[in-house]
Amino acid sequence: MPHVSVTLVRPPEPLRLSQVRRRPYALLAGVAVVMGIAALITSAALGESLKDPDGSLGPSWFRLPMMVLGAFVVDVVPRAVWRSRGRFRSFGAQARGVIREHWTRERVSLVVIGLVTFYVTYVSYRNLKNFLPRVNDSLHDTQLHAIDRALMFGHEPAVLLHHLLGETYSAHVLAIVYLMFLPISPLSLIVYLVWARDVTVGYWYATAQCLAWAMGTVSYYLLPTLGPNFAYVWLYKDLDQTSVAAMQESLYYSRGDVRFNPLHTDSIQSVAGFASLHVGIILTLALVTHFTVRHTWIRRGTWVYFGLTVVSTLYFGWHYIADDVGGAVIAILAVWLGGLATGQRFLRRGRSVVLASRATLAPVDTPDTSHAAVPN
Repeated sequence: MPHVSVTLVRPPEPLRLSQVRRRPYALLAGVAVVMGIAALITSAALGESLKDPDGSLGPSWFRLPMMVLGAFVVDVVPRAVWRSRGRFRSFGAQARGVIREHWTRERVSLVVIGLVTFYVTYVSYRNLKNFLPRVNDSLHDTQLHAIDRALMFGHEPAVLLHHLLGETYSAHVLAIVYLMFLPISPLSLIVYLVWARDVTVGYWYATAQCLAWAMGTVSYYLLPTLGPNFAYVWLYKDLDQTSVAAMQESLYYSRGDVRFNPLHTDSIQSVAGFASLHVGIILTLALVTHFTVRHTWIRRGTWVYFGLTVVSTLYFGWHYIADDVGGAVIAILAVWLGGLATGQRFLRRGRSVVLASRATLAPVDTPDTSHAAVPN
């Protein structure tokens, strides 16, 4: 028999859990600290205090913990009821069992760290966006509008969409699509913090979201714009009245209050076009979902929603085409950097494997996906 030489290659040692646990918080906390410092310095320079942006459910410091509390109840109660099998006396014991199994120290740390860093980053983002007209009042709508017309061979992208989709029923449907972003951004974060099967995936999504908000803030200051609806109002006057139109009118007057009477108003101005963080945040969600969720219908649903979001930003004139492209670039960078910081390895088949959570490494030609990090 011919002599066969076999060389055994020892796989690299997997990263220790303690090493991985330090890596996720580093970038996540760093983004929050930098954003917080930038907001504090800017507010001090302008002589204006920071504001906690309110929503329909109250300020952010109240909304986010309430969402976590709701997720906790949704996680524990149904499973405890199911395990009790109608024996209500055992409900308490079953609930405690669910909490011991799922709400581990690592899970609680993820929820607390993710929640605090997101809160600091988002509130800083809103305040820095609020300060934008007083720090950099230059506008570049003319240039971006010219790019839009050149890409569409002399036509207005919004007008083309109005002719294609109509200005009545489509306006109301796309208004719902656009406004769904408001709850989806924080709720998707809560889902990943609470239900990601591997905690590093929760850190990944939280890091990617915070990076997207931070990079979006930088883009506002580098290339300030109003957006087509505010710069070229007449292009959108024939659309049906929707909640989006009411929001745009409110934002227009809020911007005026901040510009001309900043020390005597509680308004927070939120008009800034480049880049589109509706596109950036939803694409971040779609990408992380694509890499971490097994269920095909969920992955496809997020991609469909992303596509509709892009259409809605152009249809209502929130953004120019360049704004949406910029938002997509931000999302890709945020997901990639967040993946590096949390130990993700991207496989060709569209799955993410968390290096640090694997006990062994499979040969290179047969990657092991049995530990792919997927939300429950």
